[in-house]
Amino acid sequence: MADHAGRPESLMDKIVEKIHDHRDSSSSSSESESDDKFNPFGSAEAKAKVYRLFGREKPVHKVLGGGKPADVFLWRNKKISASVLGGATALWVFFELLEYHLVTLVCHILILSLAVLFLWSNVSTFINKSPPHIPQVGLPENFVLAVVSAVRIELNNALAVLRDIASGRNLKSFLSVIAGLWFLSIVGNWCNFLTLFYVVFVLLLTIPVLYEKYDDQIDSFAEKAMVEIKKQYAVFDAKVLSKIPKGPLKDKKKD
Repeated sequence: MADHAGRPESLMDKIVEKIHDHRDSSSSSSESESDDKFNPFGSAEAKAKVYRLFGREKPVHKVLGGGKPADVFLWRNKKISASVLGGATALWVFFELLEYHLVTLVCHILILSLAVLFLWSNVSTFINKSPPHIPQVGLPENFVLAVVSAVRIELNNALAVLRDIASGRNLKSFLSVIAGLWFLSIVGNWCNFLTLFYVVFVLLLTIPVLYEKYDDQIDSFAEKAMVEIKKQYAVFDAKVLSKIPKGPLKDKKKD
């Protein structure tokens, strides 16, 4: 009888233990899911595993500097971005389509501004109104020195990169620069500098905002493209680049 009484109790105990185990596992899984949702480190680690174009780890806004230029390029304020694009388009239409020259435009603007201010200053005495307030405009020394210093640093970095490439240390960078310059030379035959500058400016106002909106799809496509490019480069390296002698030739010893 004791055996018969102990069996159902052990069976019931097993059933209760299974129910508690199931509840504990479900609660632990829900807690882990909630931790993944509210844990920034887990989400950051998951995002770090995703391929990003150019190896970026920061948002597009931070990559572009995170200041007002980044706000303009990413259309954070649509009125400012639209006005900048409209101004650039108007300048391109003036100089390219209407064949207006920069010196002529600047001179005409100065003539019109000086004529209006001169007439306003003289007429104000006859109509008993205050003359126009013309502020004193000047460039601060610190601003000019900061701009010159920034340009100097960028030019030195560019010269250092060109020197490193010309020294023959990195064949891949050399081929990339040659291909880029060759592409720019072809584009230069199609259009002049002003049109090229305008096209680049329009691309800066369209590509970053589109990439920020569809970055997952673009990164996925770029990952596949980079894999294919690496395969083709490996074949080209094995067939062509590996056969090119590297390093300077040693001078023959004189007898």
